[in-house]
Amino acid sequence: MIARLAAAVLCLGAVIAALNAAAPAHAQANDPTPLQFTDTAQETRFRALAAELRCVMCQNQSLADSDAQIAHDLRREVLGLMNQGKSNPQIKQFLVERYGEFVLYRPAVSGGTWLLWFGPLVLLLAGAWVIYWLPRRAGSRTPIDGDEGQEW
Repeated sequence: MIARLAAAVLCLGAVIAALNAAAPAHAQANDPTPLQFTDTAQETRFRALAAELRCVMCQNQSLADSDAQIAHDLRREVLGLMNQGKSNPQIKQFLVERYGEFVLYRPAVSGGTWLLWFGPLVLLLAGAWVIYWLPRRAGSRTPIDGDEGQEW
């Protein structure tokens, strides 16, 4: 009994050691050096722009919120473009050309994104129409023979 317990503890220790050894390979790398802003206006502009951009790896996090290594790299690239004198629309256009419209939290209304913008409204209107139409249709049905005057 004690031998089995010792073997189980050793196996558990080996599993924990293996998981700890594999963990750094899957962990997100932290940014070793913070971004350097020239003034508070540049930092404010950067934070607003980073909040409007999506991390291309995380999908549901903004560039400002993501801790993925590519997000760190993109933040540095955005700051570099800002230091080159690029405007916010120019920076967004650069990222869209490189990663597609997915990188924008609010993509422009176009042929490829009209369903994204207007799909919820269409579904809401269709649901309202069904809610309006079903009771009217049910009221126009003729009663089944023998059901007149019978209460349930």
